[in-house]
Amino acid sequence: MKRFGVALIFALIALLMAFIFNKTGVMRTLTPEELEASIEVMDVETKWVDKYYQPWPPKLILVPAISFRIKNLTEKPLRYVNFNANFRFLDDYENLGDSFLAAIRNVPVEPGEISDTIFLKSNYGVEGYSLATFEKNSRWKLVKVKLFAQSKGSQFITLGEWDVSRKIDFKEPEPVGKKVPEEKKDDIK
Repeated sequence: MKRFGVALIFALIALLMAFIFNKTGVMRTLTPEELEASIEVMDVETKWVDKYYQPWPPKLILVPAISFRIKNLTEKPLRYVNFNANFRFLDDYENLGDSFLAAIRNVPVEPGEISDTIFLKSNYGVEGYSLATFEKNSRWKLVKVKLFAQSKGSQFITLGEWDVSRKIDFKEPEPVGKKVPEEKKDDIK
C-alpha cells in the first residue's frame, strides 16, 4: 500500500510538471506553418565529396552533399532543429541516399542571426576507380537534393529542392615514390 502512495505522488508530480511545461511553451510543438515561417535557407552549396578512397587497388566512392546556413526570422531563439536531406537521381523514385543531422542544439540561433554552416552528405554514392573516372563520365546523371527540417517533435517541412552540382571536392594524393625534379632536390635538403 505504501508503494502505491509513492507511485501516486510521483505520477501527480509528473502530470503537474507536464502541465507547467506545456503552458510555458517549453514542450510546445511548432506547427509546420510556424516552423516554415521561422527559417530562411541561405548560402546553399551542393557538390560531391569523398566517402571512401583507396589508392591500390584503385577505388573511390563519391557521395552528393549540401551545405547551407539558416537565418532565424522569429523573435525567439531558434533551438532544437533537425535537418534531413534526401538525395536521388533525376527521374528516379528511390533515394540514392539520405542524411539526418540534429544541427541546432545547445547554442541557439538568436533572432535575426544566421547559423554556422550546416553540412549534410549522402550515406550512399557512386563508385569509380579514380577522380578521372567521374570527371570524364559522359553518362553522369543529375542528382537532386530535397531538404527538410523539424523542430521539437513537429512534422518535417520541406525547405527546398536543389540540383547537386558536378563540382567534386576531392583531390587525389600524389603517388608515393614519385620522382622529385632536380631543381626541387636542393629545397628538400
